[in-house]
Amino acid sequence: MSLKTRIRELRARDRLSQEDLARKVGVRRETIGNLENGRYNPSLKLAMDIAKVFDTTVEDIFFFFDESAS
Repeated sequence: MSLKTRIRELRARDRLSQEDLARKVGVRRETIGNLENGRYNPSLKLAMDIAKVFDTTVEDIFFFFDESAS
């Protein structure tokens, strides 16, 4: 199972750069890039902070994808 996110899509919708989002949630820009590319699993607090920025739920942003089902 791999973690997938909609962060890139939501950033584009809201015209936020990785740096903008990182600043809003208190992490480095690289962390946002790693989240978007599936190389980092966020803490619950970070996931909730990101969801708050986009005014949505954690479940709407983060989901697991079964790679073996492809």
